[in-house]
Amino acid sequence: MRFVFLGTGTSAGIPMIGCECGTCLSEDPRDHRLRTAAAIEFTDAKGMPRTILLDAGPDLRIQALREKLTRCDAIVFTHNHVDHTFGLDEVRRFNAVQKHAIEVHADGHTMESLERVYKHIFDRDRNVNDSFIATLIPFRISEDDIKAARPTVLHGLHFIPIELMHGRLRVLGWRIEPDPSLPMSDEARALFPLAYCTDVSAIPPHSWSRMNGLKTLVLDALRHRHHPTHLTLDEAVKTASHIAADQTYFVHMAHDLAHEQTNETLPESMSLAYDGLSLPDSKLDAH
Repeated sequence: MRFVFLGTGTSAGIPMIGCECGTCLSEDPRDHRLRTAAAIEFTDAKGMPRTILLDAGPDLRIQALREKLTRCDAIVFTHNHVDHTFGLDEVRRFNAVQKHAIEVHADGHTMESLERVYKHIFDRDRNVNDSFIATLIPFRISEDDIKAARPTVLHGLHFIPIELMHGRLRVLGWRIEPDPSLPMSDEARALFPLAYCTDVSAIPPHSWSRMNGLKTLVLDALRHRHHPTHLTLDEAVKTASHIAADQTYFVHMAHDLAHEQTNETLPESMSLAYDGLSLPDSKLDAH
């Protein structure tokens, strides 16, 4: 079992095009941030290897190559924005390797966007040529499922939806809990429950209970200055302190937050994540 941060940057990535700030020119590899996404690799109860993606942004190909991902059993989406969805076409290679379809799980708003943008995938019978495209099985997460916190169960991992606000847009975070039957080390099991909450500016009152008892929290922390659709670093620290997970990792950082300099200011239980950080295999050198 491992949870790996495929990317931890904003929609522009870092370094940003045309920017010569200290972070964009930094030689610290932890300051080089692809668009935010994550993957969970594990072995199911039958001994089969599994990989589940959390979002599929435009950097998915290079992220998969860097992390040596060779399969994708499902994709769980947080929302429909370009930096979280525009790598969906890349999963066709996983289809070719695995020789089976890939499940896609998203709320109605996100699924409608995917079906509109990727008509060549979801309405392939209308394609002029039967070309090399992804084969996907769409699963819509209903509003009833979201409100009732019904989990989506994928090969022994339970993904429980958490309603979050990204400015005026409702997005989903995910509380992830493994079945007791899943084979994993004590160190890996100690990561869970884990909540993945990127692109968030506010947590609605009814969603706080879904943060109870977390061992690991992954949370949006854009920059120091106010932003209408993301938490600032100070707001993220306050939110994480209230949730009180054993360990919090911040993601979706802009170039305003240099890795080493920022980590020196954070509480002991909180750190900026970085691209390629793997839990529990890697040890975060936060301080």
